[in-house]
Amino acid sequence: MTDSSSPRTAPVRPSLTAAPQGNAMLRSLTGLLTRWLPRQRWFAGKGRPLGGLTVVSATELLPCGSGGPTPGLLHLLIRTRQGPASGAQGPATGDCYQLLLGVRPSLPPSLAPALVGRPAEGPLRGSVVYEALHDPRLAGLLLERLRAPGTLGTLHFGRAPGAVIPSGLPARLLSSEQSNSSVVYGDAFILKLFRRVSPGVNPDLELPLALAEAGSTRVPAPAAWFEAVWPGTMTEPLTLGVLAPYLAGSTDGWQLALQSLSRRADFTSSAHALGRATAEVHTTLAAALPTSVLRRAQLEQAATAMTERLTEAASAVPALRPYRSGLRAAFEALGDYARRGGTCVVQRLHGDLHLGQVLRTPDPRGRGCHWSVIDFEGEPARPLSDRRRPGPVVRDIAGMLRSFDYAASQHPASGPWVDAWYRANRTAYCRGYAEASGQDPLEQPELLRAHETDKAVYEVLYEARHRPAWLHVPMAAIRRLATPPD
Repeated sequence: MTDSSSPRTAPVRPSLTAAPQGNAMLRSLTGLLTRWLPRQRWFAGKGRPLGGLTVVSATELLPCGSGGPTPGLLHLLIRTRQGPASGAQGPATGDCYQLLLGVRPSLPPSLAPALVGRPAEGPLRGSVVYEALHDPRLAGLLLERLRAPGTLGTLHFGRAPGAVIPSGLPARLLSSEQSNSSVVYGDAFILKLFRRVSPGVNPDLELPLALAEAGSTRVPAPAAWFEAVWPGTMTEPLTLGVLAPYLAGSTDGWQLALQSLSRRADFTSSAHALGRATAEVHTTLAAALPTSVLRRAQLEQAATAMTERLTEAASAVPALRPYRSGLRAAFEALGDYARRGGTCVVQRLHGDLHLGQVLRTPDPRGRGCHWSVIDFEGEPARPLSDRRRPGPVVRDIAGMLRSFDYAASQHPASGPWVDAWYRANRTAYCRGYAEASGQDPLEQPELLRAHETDKAVYEVLYEARHRPAWLHVPMAAIRRLATPPD
């Protein structure tokens, strides 16, 4: 990767935002977007009043005001202004969102679900504005831009040296993502577009690039990407999208685990191999990027932060309160571990590892299967600076172990067999990790139990707020974790 194309060393480029045109366009779109944005799955400000929109940049990838038969394509970075949730106190906040809008004189029936609206004024008056990613023609244009590195307005398109990206691949928008949008091109590539963006290289580009440069086969290597400069600032570029190989024929770990449970089939060999794959990713990241060591003060601080998160969660979810004392014991044990001289290496991580973030692909030579790790973005709700911060590998491990528990909870009948499935795969995963890394997570019980407990507390708060019907899953783990270990 040369300095001119690497997002980690990309120079700040001049902004070419046409402010008068951008502001005129925004005025014509404000009312439409104010109604449309809160309805999108990836909009993070639900429950808070949308007080206003500001254009950060506006770039025409295809001319939008011609009125001819060719659709226009407008790229926008929009800053929102939102007040606190109903009944809450606090200052107004906002986020920056990436929008790709198509513009046509009229909308064909196949694109009707993508309608944003019809501007009544401004440069786009009389046109129909719609979500461009639903339009295979406009989604295909993005692929063509990624095939030809360069700059257009505030946008910069980069491409990995040696990457072969065919032209004319058919585009289809995936409908399953929550916080981002993804377009698949043929069966060859997938483009992930980040919807809520902020200055700084997204770890879903940074870490796969580092792993690919180090020779890892556990992650699809980015082939191309695009980013933007925040106009008028010297901040890092904003990562907007990443194009990577599409693993056709693969199945995610969540579906495989559910299949195992439905058939009462063994999953331990897969869990063991997954543990090895996780360890290989961690060891490669540790070799490629800086690491450090947490000692007594930092570990005690981490234990205190976990306790504070428990207190906040218990104040919001009454069901958690009877278990506070038992759960705090796990965090106190982490503090005791630190006072006995225990340490913990921290490094770059996946950040949100679970069974849905791993793909198993059959080996075309008939030699078993291969696990790949995807989606290194981390938890999208957390600030980008937090997601790029090094952490202990046990955080990823705890996330995967909790995912095994979530999968087991989907079995229609609970009982000894389901519990044995969970425990066997937990052990197999940790053993696989130990074989590949030389470090057994089960031999550091204070670290593992504290991070599993912290993760379960987070899950309780999340489920209570977003999926109350699932609250029983982390609560079962809470009852288990609040009991003193053998």
